[in-house]
Amino acid sequence: MRKVIDLQPSLFCPTIDQIKFDLYSRDEIPELLMGLQAIYKDKEAREAIFELLMQLVISKEINPEKGRKGMDLWTIFVLGNLRLNCNIDFDKLHELANEHRTLRMMIGHGPFDDKRYPLQTIKDNVSLLTPEILAKTNKIIVDFGHKIVGKKTDEPLKGSCDSFVLETDVHFPTDISICFDAVRKTLETIGTLCGILGIPGWRENQNNIRKVKIKLRKASKLKRSSSKNEEKQEQKDQQIKDAHEDYVQTSLSQLLNRCKNGVLARRCSRLLKNWTFITKPHSISSGCYDAQKPYISKNALSDVQKIVRF
Repeated sequence: MRKVIDLQPSLFCPTIDQIKFDLYSRDEIPELLMGLQAIYKDKEAREAIFELLMQLVISKEINPEKGRKGMDLWTIFVLGNLRLNCNIDFDKLHELANEHRTLRMMIGHGPFDDKRYPLQTIKDNVSLLTPEILAKTNKIIVDFGHKIVGKKTDEPLKGSCDSFVLETDVHFPTDISICFDAVRKTLETIGTLCGILGIPGWRENQNNIRKVKIKLRKASKLKRSSSKNEEKQEQKDQQIKDAHEDYVQTSLSQLLNRCKNGVLARRCSRLLKNWTFITKPHSISSGCYDAQKPYISKNALSDVQKIVRF
């Protein structure tokens, strides 16, 4: 037996439209709960979401009026949106559902209500909100948002966005590090092209890059001698010089050994001038994107084959 929402909340629990929020809070949970409160206040949006949940969550073979009482659909909807929007796991959701005062008011529990939600109960019920159901509820929510801002049906949709900085691996551009970046990218690009075009001999491409990186680490860790003995200083300087020469020779040997065929080098250089990688989602249905997976269109592949046959 499932109810859409319990219309009789526990003692001293305000109704959803009367819940007060901290307007100065910068956390995402009050913002999400205020949005859900606005949806609940709008009769048209509320009834559309409740009808959708009744059709999709509850199986047609099960009578919602009989049997053991299950979690209300409104509670499932609130907890599911909380987990999705805050990007939290079930353990965090379990803690919030049992300890967060405002969240518990949103699902009908007052300050003196000691009802607890077991972890497995939350997992079993929130998992009922499949991506298909969320996509349909999102359509209702977006239409409700357009109605709030006063968007007309035939009016084009305008929006604004903001950029932000992501943490990435940016190293100090020393001469030896720039040299390694050039060697690494050259070997990776040529290896990828040869794999696409079926040219053998690049199976150990990553191992060759690792060899160059080992020499880079050895050269970068060496420091000049702080000793006052000139002989020791000269020995240390010679050691640093030998390490850098070894690193440069290893870098050059990897490039020359991998490109012994001059025709291959010319083909790749011409190819890189006229063709670039583009990216494509490899799993549109699941919504997963792999920006590092190269994709070649039919036109680009024909151009590549013409260059190879020159």
